[in-house]
Amino acid sequence: MTLPDLEFKWLSFDAFDAFSLYETLRFRQDIFIVEQNSAYPDLDGLDPVCAHLLVRNGAGRLAGYLRARGPDGTAPAFIGRIVIAPDWRGTGLGQRLVAAGMAHLAQHHPGAPICIGAQQHLIRFYARFGFVVDGAPYDDGGIPHVTMWQGRTDVP
Repeated sequence: MTLPDLEFKWLSFDAFDAFSLYETLRFRQDIFIVEQNSAYPDLDGLDPVCAHLLVRNGAGRLAGYLRARGPDGTAPAFIGRIVIAPDWRGTGLGQRLVAAGMAHLAQHHPGAPICIGAQQHLIRFYARFGFVVDGAPYDDGGIPHVTMWQGRTDVP
């Protein structure tokens, strides 16, 4: 398994065809809700205003996904729903995915601080990208999370 065999493709919500949308939502559900045993509202109303990065392997199957949104006046720029297929974990795909999300936001929203709601056990992973914890842990669907920021100067 080599990472160069992967296709990274950004889509707006309205660019999804019915099959790709179903495939993407099922991919998120299989990992976030079923695998992680976390009953939470994945369909939170934000997908229509996000850019979606789909990463496909050489066979065309989803290997990774994230969504990103720039600041909109009421909410900050964010990256979220970062997910890697089980057989692609530990390959470096997660790092490439987060880097691609950050690059997308930097290109379309230069200088905007980026917020993530990180699972607490991934703090060190996101810290490699300059994210710092802001505030106490909180429960999200039965999984401890923390708010993290990259590019904000007022977060210790």
